[in-house]
Amino acid sequence: MAETVDLLLLGAGQLITCRAEKPLRGKQLADPGIITGGALAVRDGRIIAIGNSAELEKKFRDSSVSDIIDVEGRVVMPGWVDPHTHAVFPGYRADEYEARIRGDSYLEIEKRGGGIKRTVKDLRKIDEDRLYELSRRRLLKMIRSGVTSLEIKSGYGLDIENELKMLRVISRLSDQLPVDIVSTFMGAHQKPEENPEGYVKLVVEEMIPEVAETGLARYMDIFCEKGVFDLEETRRIMEAGKANGFGLKAHTDEIYAIGGTELAVELGAVSVEHLTRITPGGIKALSGSETIGILLPATSFGLASSHFAPARKLVDSGAAIALATDFNPGSNPSSSMPLAVSIACSQMGLVPAEAINAATVNAAWSIGLGTETGSLMVGKKGDFVVYDIEDYREIPARAGLDHSVMVAKEGRMIWERKGFRRESEVGV
Repeated sequence: MAETVDLLLLGAGQLITCRAEKPLRGKQLADPGIITGGALAVRDGRIIAIGNSAELEKKFRDSSVSDIIDVEGRVVMPGWVDPHTHAVFPGYRADEYEARIRGDSYLEIEKRGGGIKRTVKDLRKIDEDRLYELSRRRLLKMIRSGVTSLEIKSGYGLDIENELKMLRVISRLSDQLPVDIVSTFMGAHQKPEENPEGYVKLVVEEMIPEVAETGLARYMDIFCEKGVFDLEETRRIMEAGKANGFGLKAHTDEIYAIGGTELAVELGAVSVEHLTRITPGGIKALSGSETIGILLPATSFGLASSHFAPARKLVDSGAAIALATDFNPGSNPSSSMPLAVSIACSQMGLVPAEAINAATVNAAWSIGLGTETGSLMVGKKGDFVVYDIEDYREIPARAGLDHSVMVAKEGRMIWERKGFRRESEVGV
């Protein structure tokens, strides 16, 4: 009986596999796993073969192949995995972008009622169905840019009713859209204006247990920062999250370094996120752990800051890093993973292969999907993007252009740019 194949992709000028059995570190991060003239085959959503086109054409010559795609020399790579987003929100805060350019700091904007506080007020007012529809349309744009998996955090409700509203929206998005979505409860994003003194107790004793009971979130996150949640409060909240079965994440060392990275590593956090102000002690703690540092280049860019997380030092120390957008309504209203990768290269010292691995396979490990996606390997999901370029380094080098022309999830094409060959430079 002839073997069946759902999709056979041929003719990749560069097939970027990002292959890895665990998060890539050090020099390994700079290996993109290129197969020249690459090809892959998918059956039942999983990659069943990968190699060069001649090999796979011969292997499946007598097979029943449902769909054959020849990408004619273009770059094929894993779909982006965005492991840190706040993509469910009511509206953007574009006026704050201008205010920052004029010289106002993030904290100054917060003090006058902007920032997270403003989005919390708007989130509490919006109807759940409208919140879902706005978010759904945002995610469709992310899919077109090549995102096939992502994490979404709550954290704009700051009470149990509205945090659950956000988590239900995330669950609906996961059910309705052809991407993998990992949900993170972040009730400890900030202290609400109406209950700052009693909020930690509320989060620990009521919110965490109730969210855990619903099963709407896999991870729990907290903003460990001066003026937000201090180390003692962070420990208390994270320990409560761990006791209730959540994987742990933490926003640390973003504006001030107060020891959050070290604490999160001590508690076995899956990831620490931001790290803009991480100290040598924090780097040492991270490099000696399994915790992944998720860096957010576009946030510093969106904050009109020239200060970025020390990506080069982190990689050279042996720490495992991932890249994400931090897509949110204020500090970074950009959902572009290619932009984040480009900034990581030009401003943070990563070479293109390091940035791409950090935004795919390492990003997948940082949200618990490392055995499923993030690299093109036999047994993993057939999640890939076709880019209308000849060299993968063009993705960060030709910043500001959207090069994706086909996006596949589990071997099924979920988006294609119609007529892209008419303006393509590949093979001319």
